[in-house]
Amino acid sequence: MAGAVLIAVILVVVIPMSVCMSGAVIAAILGRSLNDTGEHTHEGSELIDLNR
Repeated sequence: MAGAVLIAVILVVVIPMSVCMSGAVIAAILGRSLNDTGEHTHEGSELIDLNR
Protein backbone atom coordinates (compact mmCIF):
# COMPACT_ATOMS: atom_id res chain seq x y z
CA MET A 1 0.00 0.00 0.00
CA ALA A 2 2.85 2.40 0.76
CA GLY A 3 4.28 1.84 -2.70
CA ALA A 4 1.01 2.85 -4.37
CA VAL A 5 0.84 6.05 -2.29
CA LEU A 6 4.45 6.86 -3.15
CA ILE A 7 3.81 6.38 -6.88
CA ALA A 8 0.66 8.55 -6.67
CA VAL A 9 2.58 11.33 -4.93
CA ILE A 10 5.30 11.20 -7.55
CA LEU A 11 2.77 11.35 -10.39
CA VAL A 12 0.71 14.16 -8.88
CA VAL A 13 3.39 16.36 -7.29
CA VAL A 14 6.93 15.66 -8.43
CA ILE A 15 6.52 15.27 -12.19
CA PRO A 16 4.37 18.40 -12.78
CA MET A 17 6.64 20.52 -10.60
CA SER A 18 9.75 19.34 -12.42
CA VAL A 19 8.14 20.12 -15.78
CA CYS A 20 7.18 23.64 -14.62
CA MET A 21 10.60 24.36 -13.17
CA SER A 22 12.45 23.10 -16.23
CA GLY A 23 10.16 25.22 -18.42
CA ALA A 24 10.99 28.28 -16.34
CA VAL A 25 14.71 27.64 -16.64
CA ILE A 26 14.47 27.18 -20.40
CA ALA A 27 12.41 30.38 -20.73
CA ALA A 28 14.97 32.35 -18.70
CA ILE A 29 17.88 31.08 -20.78
CA LEU A 30 16.05 31.72 -24.05
CA GLY A 31 14.95 35.21 -22.97
CA ARG A 32 18.44 36.20 -21.91
CA SER A 33 19.95 34.83 -25.12
CA LEU A 34 17.43 36.62 -27.35
CA ASN A 35 17.87 39.87 -25.42
CA ASP A 36 21.65 39.75 -25.81
CA THR A 37 21.34 38.91 -29.51
CA GLY A 38 18.90 41.77 -30.10
CA GLU A 39 21.10 44.29 -28.32
CA HIS A 40 24.18 43.11 -30.22
CA THR A 41 22.45 43.06 -33.62
CA HIS A 42 20.83 46.48 -33.24
CA GLU A 43 23.62 48.28 -31.42
CA GLY A 44 23.31 52.04 -31.69
CA SER A 45 19.56 52.03 -32.32
CA GLU A 46 17.51 54.54 -30.36
CA LEU A 47 14.84 51.88 -29.82
CA ILE A 48 17.17 49.92 -27.51
CA ASP A 49 17.36 52.94 -25.18
CA LEU A 50 13.57 53.33 -25.18
CA ASN A 51 13.12 49.66 -24.26
CA ARG A 52 14.93 50.03 -20.93
